[in-house]
Amino acid sequence: MNCPHLLILGGARSGKSSEALKIAEEVFLKDPRQNPGGLFIATAQALDREMELRIDAHRKQRGEKWVTLEEPVRLCRALGEADKRFQVILIDCLTMWLSNVLISGSEDPLLEINRLADALKKTIIPTIMVSNEVGMGLVPENSLGRRFRDLQGILNQEIASLCCTVIFMAAGLPLALKGTIPDPGSC
Repeated sequence: MNCPHLLILGGARSGKSSEALKIAEEVFLKDPRQNPGGLFIATAQALDREMELRIDAHRKQRGEKWVTLEEPVRLCRALGEADKRFQVILIDCLTMWLSNVLISGSEDPLLEINRLADALKKTIIPTIMVSNEVGMGLVPENSLGRRFRDLQGILNQEIASLCCTVIFMAAGLPLALKGTIPDPGSC
């Protein structure tokens, strides 16, 4: 691929993370001798037992090909410090990152979205990002929910504009919204 970044959108349990991992490993992790080959930036925080189990399951699914960096808020710094030894970066997920930024109250979410866009423009390592499409449901009943939904829409649009490929996932099936779904045999 001549464009380094890819965005995978979808609803909860649509298959976003699995598709991102599949593309990362089948398309971008080309040198099996290079270990680790990928940098996985995890934005979720294990704030309860159920989330601990989810994070542990994802970590086991990735295996030793990946270095995991847990960064719930300072995503731009993590991208800036990404070592060029990695073949691919996978960020899972932008929705959790935005939620963390919004709830922390320490940063302006719009400014952080712009900073993330700037960091991605400087990142030469192919970067696959997972994000939820949250604007297809009901209008949230409270102002924080509406603000989050609106910011998520802004974030998704900004990141999609920087990616050569944008995939929408539904029922485990990928649909190319922009570009084409990477074919492991063609790269």
